[in-house]
Formats: sequence, structure tokens, C-alpha cells
Amino acid sequence: MGSLGIDDAVAAARGGDEAAFERLVRETYAGVFTLAARITGNRDDASDVAQEAYIRAYRGLVDFRGESRFTTWLHRITVNCANTLLVRRNANLSDANEHDLPDGNREYHPEHRVDDGEINAEIKAALDALPISTRAVVVLSDIYDLSHAEIGKQLGVSTTAVKVRLHRGRKRMRNQLAGGLEPVNCEGSPGKTGGVARAV
Repeated sequence: MGSLGIDDAVAAARGGDEAAFERLVRETYAGVFTLAARITGNRDDASDVAQEAYIRAYRGLVDFRGESRFTTWLHRITVNCANTLLVRRNANLSDANEHDLPDGNREYHPEHRVDDGEINAEIKAALDALPISTRAVVVLSDIYDLSHAEIGKQLGVSTTAVKVRLHRGRKRMRNQLAGGLEPVNCEGSPGKTGGVARAV
């Protein structure tokens, strides 16, 4: 479904067309679930997060002004729901006061997404061990390939805060990972500092 198709479906859904909203769910679910899984580190939690995200989206459609793309808005809600779930469960958080964040105006790029099979168990464990606010930055930078400025807009924090969290997250992951791994930057070039490490 192209951008125009999404816009048409959103307009219809805002007018009370439940079939149009169901169409939106079908077309966007894979991206929402993948993002939720990256943030929560758990497929069952990701399913719960996705369900809650669509409930919030359905209730909030009347307030959707179209200032960002629908998928951008939906992914912002997804991150909020994942954050809320992990805060509620007392996950390993460094910023427990960060709950729902403002909607961003930039779009995630799922074409840059790393499939589950491309990240090994050690890296996944290291990523899952990060505090939620740090993990979100690492995921959006090294998996969704967003710039520091884009991440800041999505999470409602400064570019400086993004850089600090990304540096701390990558350092913590490098310290946790076993030998035999080589760091990869956002563009996937091996041998450079930063980026989610992958098995070589």
C-alpha cells in the first residue's frame, strides 16, 4: 500500500470506517511488531505492545493532524507503549521518569531494518541488557539507521543526549560481548568504532 493508499485509509478510518483501520493494521503490523521486539527484546511483549499501540492509535486518530506520516506517528506510539510496559515491569532503566514521549515528525526507515536472523544471541543479550532509553537510541541508530537529529526528534531529547546514550550503549555492549566480534558502523562497514557489533 503506497503513501496515497495509506492517506486514504487514514482519512476513512478517521471517519469511522473500521474496515479501513483494519487495512492499516494489516499493512503496518510487521513494522510495528519488529520495532516493538527490538525495544522490548521479547516477542511476547512485542505482541502485547503492538496490540496496545493499535488501540491507542485507533483512539487517537481523531487527533492525528497529518503533520508527520501515519507510520511515523504509529511508530512513535509503539515506542511509547514499549517504554510504558518496561517501566511498569521495573526493567533495567536509567531514566524511569521517561514515559510517553511526544510524537516525532520524521519517519522510521524499515528498509534499513536488520532481520532477527542477522543478530546473534550474544548481541541480542547485550542489547536487551541496556536501559530502555539507551536501548531505544541504539536500536534507532544502528538498526533503523536514523541520524542523531532524527532520533532526538523521535524521542523528544536533545542531540547531545542522543550522542551520550549512544556512546554509553555501544560501550556497554562492547564490554559485554565475548571475543570474535567486530564492531560495525551504521552503514555496515566493519572495523570502525561504534555500531551494533556482529559476528565475523
